[in-house]
Amino acid sequence: MPRAPRITGRMTAPERREQLLDVTAQLAVERAFHGVSVEAVAQRAGITRAVVYQHFADLQSLLEAVIERETQRALAQVSETTLEDLSRGEPVELMIESLRAYLCAVQNQPNTWRLVLMPPQGAPEMLHRAIAEGRASVLRRMARAVRPVLATQPGVADAELTARMLSAMADEYARLVLVDPARFPPERMLEHARWWLSEASFAPAEPITREPVVQRRRTKAIGNET
Repeated sequence: MPRAPRITGRMTAPERREQLLDVTAQLAVERAFHGVSVEAVAQRAGITRAVVYQHFADLQSLLEAVIERETQRALAQVSETTLEDLSRGEPVELMIESLRAYLCAVQNQPNTWRLVLMPPQGAPEMLHRAIAEGRASVLRRMARAVRPVLATQPGVADAELTARMLSAMADEYARLVLVDPARFPPERMLEHARWWLSEASFAPAEPITREPVVQRRRTKAIGNET
């Protein structure tokens, strides 16, 4: 896993703060949150502990700053890829483009999305709470996007469940891209998603009829008699 680059030379206060946040996020991904310390951050950044304390009062404030930055970054990226009303275009293509943008964001900011999609051991409650709030927001917007299309398909017009299904699928694709990009490149994910969405999710559904159990048994018995 690539390490956060060290920046040599004199840095401005905002630049140093961003460096420390980058280093802390990287350490959290590599070692989990319980493996992060001010000493480890200072060593990785190539500075003294005193410099860290010039920007953050303690380890807790540093971790909180990392969580706030990464979750806000993830939410902003998701907002840019949010589905709009699918009835305004070809639903599958609109969803594929949204998924493509999402996976691209995951590739470009792997530490952010590792923290959000695969919270490390010992992750603070603040992170779990932010993830839950962000997911709820995404699901609401996704449900609004798919509702107009589903309304034309009696029997499957459950926007909430469809939004949850699509969100879970997209997040699993993203995890695979993070953990094994050679085996699961984005294009493989997109090809599968296009097939799945075309053949399953938004295909017209035949009404399901169920023959009563008693009737099935009587039919079987009559067949045996003949």
